[in-house]
Amino acid sequence: MQIPVTSVAAVGAAIRAARKAGGVRQDDLGVVSHMFLRDLEQGKETVQFGRALKVLEAAGLIELDP
Repeated sequence: MQIPVTSVAAVGAAIRAARKAGGVRQDDLGVVSHMFLRDLEQGKETVQFGRALKVLEAAGLIELDP
């Protein structure tokens, strides 16, 4: 799936949509705290990018190189 990335809010919305479509709760991802995930899904612009990448990978939206 490809999404246009125009803002942090767009990334957050894509993560939330993928998580909801898969029936995954915020706590189930387990790679970051639910508070960080909430901030990311709500488009908070000061989230840490490295942690955001971990969420994207856990949601199955990207594959990170080792």
